[in-house]
Amino acid sequence: MTKKPTNSALNQSESTPSSPKINPDSISRIKASRKKIYSHEELFQKLIEGNKTALGKGITLVESNQTNHQHRAEKLIESCLPYAHKSIRIGITGVPGVGKSTFIEALGSFLVKQGKKVAVLAVDPSSTLSHGSILGDKTRMENLVTKENAFIRPSPSGDSLGGVARKTRESIILCEAAGFDVILIETVGVGQSETTVHSMTDFFLLLKLAGAGDELQGIKRGIIEMADAIVINKADGENQKAAREARLDFKRALHLYPPKQSDWQPKVLLCSALNKTGVDEIWELIKEYQTLTSNNGYFEKNRHEQNKFWLVQTINEHLKNRFYKNPVIKTALHDQLYAIENNETTPFVAANYLLQKYKNL
Repeated sequence: MTKKPTNSALNQSESTPSSPKINPDSISRIKASRKKIYSHEELFQKLIEGNKTALGKGITLVESNQTNHQHRAEKLIESCLPYAHKSIRIGITGVPGVGKSTFIEALGSFLVKQGKKVAVLAVDPSSTLSHGSILGDKTRMENLVTKENAFIRPSPSGDSLGGVARKTRESIILCEAAGFDVILIETVGVGQSETTVHSMTDFFLLLKLAGAGDELQGIKRGIIEMADAIVINKADGENQKAAREARLDFKRALHLYPPKQSDWQPKVLLCSALNKTGVDEIWELIKEYQTLTSNNGYFEKNRHEQNKFWLVQTINEHLKNRFYKNPVIKTALHDQLYAIENNETTPFVAANYLLQKYKNL
């Protein structure tokens, strides 16, 4: 007997008619609710009640570059601050194809069953040509997205460092105020700029593959020093032997690094996100880390240091925006770019000229 294929988010299309069981009036009410513009007070009230639609609207407000939206977002974040900082923030990174989305869905579904409220902030890479993003994480996490206590928000990386959306840190605060006690942050991929996600999370998890020439790449100083745990994913089927060998290689490599300030010794675990094996061990490891760092004071100290880092980053971002939005600088920049194109000046001389001009305004 042929098994009837199940409908999933992967095989739906706009041509598929809506289910006749859905009340048209309900659809109209939902659409009207989504289009309604709330004041930041109304949005805040709904958000702290755990309303996921309000949370989505709040994050959209935070991500907006419109000046009036930014003012409303600042007021919203300020209102949410007393309700934030009550979660464990977990950064998850790894090379493209390592199975980050599948792993996050497996971990998120496991945590929801444990009674946790899980928010996933997934960053999709933006095209350097069209500047567009697929934002397909909700499709890839088709089971987790249906859970009442789960929230998934894909955001474009834009030109942000390390593929972390510029406003991800503020989005974390909104998620915490909405009652989510586990925040999972997925990054685009691995690189030196992954320090960005490391600077806004409590626990940094590095996903690796075995048997793909990835072991040597993984033993690079920067990314390993940041990792609190290394998880060899896709440790199933014929790949189990290679995964066990990769775990030994990484264990040996970890002994070459100096102790962490947190007094935590990073661990290497095996996992099959597809088969959902090893996920419980990873969560137990994260809880072990949280207990250790909470008891020795590192957990709070680390968050304070992160706040200082983001103060400087915010000032830098603000100064950069003011510089490029200045009408005098816009004109002068256009002239200097033309001069560079015609070999009349160098980029360094042009940069010094523009900075001096801005200083004298």
